[in-house]
Amino acid sequence: MKPSECESERMGRDNDQKKDKKKRKRSRENDKNIEKVVANEEKKVPTQQKPKQENEKSIEKVVANEEKVPIEQKQKQQGNCNQSKKKKNQEVYPFGNYRNYYGYRISNDTDEDPRLKVLKKEWFQGKDCLDIGCNSGIMTIHIAKKFGCRSILGVDIDSSRIEDAHWHLRKFVRMQNSAKSSEKNSSSEGKDGAHGSVEQSTSLSNGETKADNPETKDLSQIVSFQKENFVLTRNLDENRYDTILCLSVTKWVHLNWGDDGLITLFSKIWRLLQPGGIFVMEPQPWKSYENNRRVSETTAMNYRKIVLRPDSFQEILLDKIGFRTVEDLTSSLSGASKGFDRQILAFQK
Repeated sequence: MKPSECESERMGRDNDQKKDKKKRKRSRENDKNIEKVVANEEKKVPTQQKPKQENEKSIEKVVANEEKVPIEQKQKQQGNCNQSKKKKNQEVYPFGNYRNYYGYRISNDTDEDPRLKVLKKEWFQGKDCLDIGCNSGIMTIHIAKKFGCRSILGVDIDSSRIEDAHWHLRKFVRMQNSAKSSEKNSSSEGKDGAHGSVEQSTSLSNGETKADNPETKDLSQIVSFQKENFVLTRNLDENRYDTILCLSVTKWVHLNWGDDGLITLFSKIWRLLQPGGIFVMEPQPWKSYENNRRVSETTAMNYRKIVLRPDSFQEILLDKIGFRTVEDLTSSLSGASKGFDRQILAFQK
């Protein structure tokens, strides 16, 4: 016997109400979880002063355990890959710590990373900056070179990528010194002594010295790199920055440390920023998570548990973390390689 139209409508309404109740319950649970992680992150600084050594040992232990995961997986894969030459040479990058990342990030048609074109000079010029997940440091160095940072620190979880970053920095410094030497030789020819002595003066119109001016400073005095697991480390707690970048990193934090790790990332960034500071974020879309969920057992497990999706990050950063404004820079982005035309957002504290 078929139910009447009235009964069908009533059953439909009941089902909709049940779904709405479940959604509201999940939303309340998510809000409570976010608030709990944010509160815990804020408590860590004052309460961790006393047992600092114990916490550092604990953190080192956690970091060591986290770093063991990719090594063990790499060994397993290498052991199982004897059947195929293709698999034998395959490397695993569970933190997105790809080698030669910028080789396929920057297309052959462009001479620089397209993301540089959407960044504003005033966010970096004469400012102290932090680049989270800097990989081989090329973007970090280009930002310092193009915008004249007072200082910029690049951190990455992979010591091999930090070694690459130091190598690139030495290369850029050699190129910079070579260019300066050529300029000096050409400008000194045909000039009288009086003019030359003025040019060699270290005094600038604003009272700064050439050594203090970002435009005349050696890149090695502006750019630095260090190995850090940003989610777990307390080594940066005393630092404060005017601008923090987190470009194509959120997915890897999310997959490796889940929703709690993501909120810890956002909370720590907010805390390390100066009032009025800028946070530039390039989140990967959810589809990208699906493609990389199996790079390790940890990522596969966390992928199944993730509740917070990338399309909710903006709301979380504004309503839960405490950022005041957001600017979408995506419309100005052009020339990105296929698969890298991602949203770029700038939040102000």
